[in-house]
Amino acid sequence: MTILIYIYLFALGAVLGSFYNVVALRVPAGESIVSPPSRCPRCGTRLKGRDLVPIASWLLSRGRCRHCEAPVSPLYPLGEAATGLLFVWAFATFGWSPATLVGLLLVSLCVIVTVSDLATMLIPNKVLLFFAPLLAAACLLLPDGIAWWSHLLGAAAGGGILLLIVIVSRGGMGLGDVKLFALLGFVVGLPCTVVALVAACLAGTLVGGALLAAGVVKRKQPVPFGPFLALGACFAYGYGAVLIDFYLSLFT
Repeated sequence: MTILIYIYLFALGAVLGSFYNVVALRVPAGESIVSPPSRCPRCGTRLKGRDLVPIASWLLSRGRCRHCEAPVSPLYPLGEAATGLLFVWAFATFGWSPATLVGLLLVSLCVIVTVSDLATMLIPNKVLLFFAPLLAAACLLLPDGIAWWSHLLGAAAGGGILLLIVIVSRGGMGLGDVKLFALLGFVVGLPCTVVALVAACLAGTLVGGALLAAGVVKRKQPVPFGPFLALGACFAYGYGAVLIDFYLSLFT
């Protein structure tokens, strides 16, 4: 039975992930997410049903448009696969609990901002404003084991720390990251916000260093930080409390 639930959640996540890709790429461009229907950006051919099957269509077409052979960004299948896997992760971690619903909303936000930031270097305000009341209602109305004041302190700490970094670095990080981490900090609460930030910085350092060593990016070239904040928040939401308890146990 559990395997069937995992399969269902992965399929649901992949389908929603396809829509999240549309949101992530169209909203920063100021385009409608419902019109026009999906088309090849190069030849303008409207995509048919067989072109829109999550993950499979990209693999079967070998990452190219069937009509003009233009390459299709791997962000599409990666966003779909990531959403499916993260939906499974949320249920596997929290089971039948309110925390799973919050987790599904959290990973949905994280996938959208990750794809958007990677593709456009922007974290759209409209996306944050859409998810903010949903996450606030889910966190405050559903029993998630986190006090309401912890959510508020998490938002203040998350936004405040990154705003300070923006001021000190004079533009080394965007205000979109500040607003995103304020919302993520609200979800995970304090002190897990600190875990999220440490995890994000560690992941950013490792990935950034690897890309630099491989010559994919150059020194002082801007690298989107939103994906790492999203990763850190998911990690903190799932394992932050356990990690903090383990750390404190070392001193008792």
